[in-house]
Amino acid sequence: MAVQSLQRDYKVIENLKLSKVYLPILDRLLDDISQECYNAKRLLSQDKIKVVRWEKVDENFSDLIIATAGEDQVFTYANMALKTQVEKLLLSHQNKDQALN
Repeated sequence: MAVQSLQRDYKVIENLKLSKVYLPILDRLLDDISQECYNAKRLLSQDKIKVVRWEKVDENFSDLIIATAGEDQVFTYANMALKTQVEKLLLSHQNKDQALN
């Protein structure tokens, strides 16, 4: 979800006057998050777990559908809580990058 949010924002930021300032930050963040997502999916696949899809139920809720070795599982999340978690994740990555520099 963080990757999708950043990709949507990327298109908007490309049109800003100061896009050359913001785009490298977004690029780095996208690379980091994409790598983490890849690693997480790889670890899940070792346990025969696969994220099938995110499905928006309505304005307030989304379902996460996961395939396991036994059966599919559906987890329902509040969209506002997901948005908050994505923001925290992105801020955490940004702060980590600033600490390294």
